[in-house]
Amino acid sequence: MQQRRITARRSTVHGKGLFALRPIAAGERLIEYRGELTTWRRAAARPRADAGHTFVFGFSDGRVIDGSRGGSSARFLNHACAPNCEAIESGDRVFLHALADIAPGCELFIDYALVVDGEPTDEMRLLYACRCGSAACRQTMLSASKR
Repeated sequence: MQQRRITARRSTVHGKGLFALRPIAAGERLIEYRGELTTWRRAAARPRADAGHTFVFGFSDGRVIDGSRGGSSARFLNHACAPNCEAIESGDRVFLHALADIAPGCELFIDYALVVDGEPTDEMRLLYACRCGSAACRQTMLSASKR
């Protein structure tokens, strides 16, 4: 029987987060981001139960996985400007992999690198403010190219 590697629990960064339960090696595949495969338009039109939370993962081709519909605990992965994980697309699936060795108890993060249409407004910057607190924090979850 394989021991669980990660768990979702309260995060000091935002809401719930994912945390390592045992040492994780760099390059290790951790979890699949699951949910309903749909369009941005359909996912955005759905009511959200958790204010301030969006459980949508965007593919490079414009489709999305809506983690609020049958999603895995990967939907609780928080943003950090200096992430320790990355998301890798494989066909219609997305897997999270460790970028570095991760110690038990550490929170897992990816860089959301969000992209918005047009020039970001002050309201958008506030909505997408980063709370990671890392030394490399760019103060936003928006992509570095859209700041």
